[in-house]
Amino acid sequence: MDLVLLRSFLTVADSGSITEAAERLRVTQPALSRRLQQLEEHLGVHLLARGRKGVQLTEIGRLVQGEAQGIVARYDQMRELVSTHQRLEGGTVRIGGGATAVSFVLPEAIAAFQAAHPQVRFHMREAGSSEIADDVAAGRLELGVVTLPVRDRELDVMPLATDRIVLVARDDHHLAGRRRVGIQDLADQAFVAFEAGSALRQIIDGKLREAGVEVNVVMELRSIPAILRMVATTGNLAFVSQLGMQQQPGVVAVPVSGLRIERRLAVVSRRGSVLSPAAHAFSQRLLSLQS
Repeated sequence: MDLVLLRSFLTVADSGSITEAAERLRVTQPALSRRLQQLEEHLGVHLLARGRKGVQLTEIGRLVQGEAQGIVARYDQMRELVSTHQRLEGGTVRIGGGATAVSFVLPEAIAAFQAAHPQVRFHMREAGSSEIADDVAAGRLELGVVTLPVRDRELDVMPLATDRIVLVARDDHHLAGRRRVGIQDLADQAFVAFEAGSALRQIIDGKLREAGVEVNVVMELRSIPAILRMVATTGNLAFVSQLGMQQQPGVVAVPVSGLRIERRLAVVSRRGSVLSPAAHAFSQRLLSLQS
């Protein structure tokens, strides 16, 4: 139903006069009368009784007046809600990422965004890249920060950053004192690694295989902080993102000759979907901070 007809009817009901209502609405009396006639024809009832003293509502007209007020009010509330989101004075960003993204990439971007738009909320999920990609493709998340490559054709991919993966050791480890470590020096060392099957673990294992090295993995953990803590306490080695190196005192990066491990991070969204204003604005902020 045309809201113009409902608003016109409510204005007439409020004023009790077609002449006064037409002035309020800034339309001619014949135009307003046609609107009222269209509404009555649409509903199949008489809404107004015309008399010498103006117009009065019929019994059914009073019923329609109450319902119309609710409809118009809800529509106005909906428009205000949409406007609020467009102005970034509300809304929720549904985003997910792996441990590195959640711990070291997203916090700075979220802090900067919320400083400018404090009413926007964030719903975050931490999981592996494949799970996050699946959630974005299924619409459960609007945005994801994942490790490339992403094979899901239902996703749009926006390159974000290149993450350097470094060898770390406790500062009293015998390899930590060397200026440069050879790849073969890693073969007999105990390692703490990321969970098998994770995107980052696959990248690390692949690079080591290319270099002809099979490391001794004695423990698997999910997050960088947990891995660094275990390196600091057990003395085992690990490969982690350089982004997380500042999180654990007593752990240092160890350069390895002939070995360079990197991964590419990207922001993904569902192909063909229209991001909410908050999610769109945040994705632009995130990309600008990493460029």
